[in-house]
Amino acid sequence: MKKTVLITGASHGIGRAIAAAFAREGHRLVITCSRSEPELLAFAEELRETYQVDVMTSVGNAGDDDYARELYERIRARFRGVDILINNAGISHIGLLSDLSVEEWNHILNVNLTSVFIMSRHAIPWMVQNQCGRIINISSVWGIAGASCEVAYSASKGGVNAFTKALAKELAPSKIQVNAIACGVIDTRMNACFSEEERAALNDEIPAGRFGRPDEVAALALMLATGNDYLTGQIITLDGGWL
Repeated sequence: MKKTVLITGASHGIGRAIAAAFAREGHRLVITCSRSEPELLAFAEELRETYQVDVMTSVGNAGDDDYARELYERIRARFRGVDILINNAGISHIGLLSDLSVEEWNHILNVNLTSVFIMSRHAIPWMVQNQCGRIINISSVWGIAGASCEVAYSASKGGVNAFTKALAKELAPSKIQVNAIACGVIDTRMNACFSEEERAALNDEIPAGRFGRPDEVAALALMLATGNDYLTGQIITLDGGWL
């Protein structure tokens, strides 16, 4: 049975790969981004032509409740509700905590953590009504271990992990699964800041000997969204054995 899947941050990287994976399976899609509208619209058209699936697009801040409310009104009018929510929108920030402004801190927390709360809150009523649903949060190994010079990012992803575990307990009686994927170094635009020397050093640290691929995250997300009904509240690390 085909589902309606909402994926935030889907114009590139991990979100784009996840959208393509679900489109291949014939699911209806709602894909969003914060700024890259031409890229998102072109990707949506590509999915429609390639997989003959219904794709709705939206551009805005997933951490803004007014935006989310309008988005879910559009979703209800077109698809009735969201069956699978994948909270992928995220940003990184590298720098000393002492150099981080309050505005930068709030922005990182809004995009990485508040968006997960807001998008989940609007999705849950439909899922509870149907006694079925999946929420998958894209997190990071730094939410588990913490990273020097990425304190705000680590804090936001640690919050996502705790949110995942708590919400899973809250929604389990309604037969809704909530899990997170804690990614290691994935070869995306977010990690394009590394020099060739830095990439080589990172590869040497990772037992698998390479960066992960977005399609590998997508395959795991698809498995979590369509597989075991008893698996919930888990932070699944996908890092090539790095940590």
